[in-house]
Amino acid sequence: MLIAFALTPMGVEENVADYVADAVKIIRESGLRTRSDSMYTMVEGEWDEVMDVVKRATEAVAAKAPRVQLTLKADLWPAMTNPLDGKIALLEQRITEVES
Repeated sequence: MLIAFALTPMGVEENVADYVADAVKIIRESGLRTRSDSMYTMVEGEWDEVMDVVKRATEAVAAKAPRVQLTLKADLWPAMTNPLDGKIALLEQRITEVES
């Protein structure tokens, strides 16, 4: 399973780094494969372990912010091994084939 999620602290100042730092630490220390960019964090793993990370990260933000908005997108593709990198590799392969 691959999920992409974003936590947005609501009712706080524009700079949210102080509000999400604990969540990022939880995600990084989860032992799961992760990748973050400026808008989302992707986590790869089994359903229960991925959702546990999302829950704990959300609770960490909620401990500091009066309200938290969670955006979550999940890709359940059992045949795809290593979806964090595998989906991109598949796309790159297709692009190369089209260019040839």
